[in-house]
Amino acid sequence: MPRTPKRPRDLNQWAKRMVDIATGEVEDIEPTPPIDPNKDPAAVALGRKGGLKGGLARAASLTAAERKIIAQKAAKKRWGDKS
Repeated sequence: MPRTPKRPRDLNQWAKRMVDIATGEVEDIEPTPPIDPNKDPAAVALGRKGGLKGGLARAASLTAAERKIIAQKAAKKRWGDKS
């Protein structure tokens, strides 16, 4: 399904965008990305399906202690010494 593009934050740009849409100068939907002919559509669908559930499945399989270790490592990486 095509997505609606993000609206401009500036009020004047937003108003111009609405006028352009109303007059038919621009479309209100983003064009769908081209399909790569070198990729197998079934493999792409399978990869997307796995990607959507991957993080949730991993989190469900971790123990509380493992989650804590991962969180500590991430915090150390993010907030650690930046010199």
